[in-house]
Amino acid sequence: MFAAAGALLAASAATGTAAAAEQGDVVVFTTEATPLTVYRDPQGCQKLPLDAHVLTNHTDRPVTVHADPFCLTPGLTVEPGYGSHVAPGSGSFSA
Repeated sequence: MFAAAGALLAASAATGTAAAAEQGDVVVFTTEATPLTVYRDPQGCQKLPLDAHVLTNHTDRPVTVHADPFCLTPGLTVEPGYGSHVAPGSGSFSA
């Protein structure tokens, strides 16, 4: 019984740690002349390239695109498996 309780606590602790970062990538397209920008397992506020054009969410949770570089303004939510056009100079996204 104690072993089962210990295993349950250990699994809960591992799950809580893994939830701190998004699993997967956020990929940003800027222009045909530049490589894609890939954010691996993003967490927190991430500044977008100035010429960002399309953001795709390949994580397991929604991400939010913000108009400012500090993720302070309300934003557009992009669900997992979806993408969105972003206005040049959009600023940032939060995961």
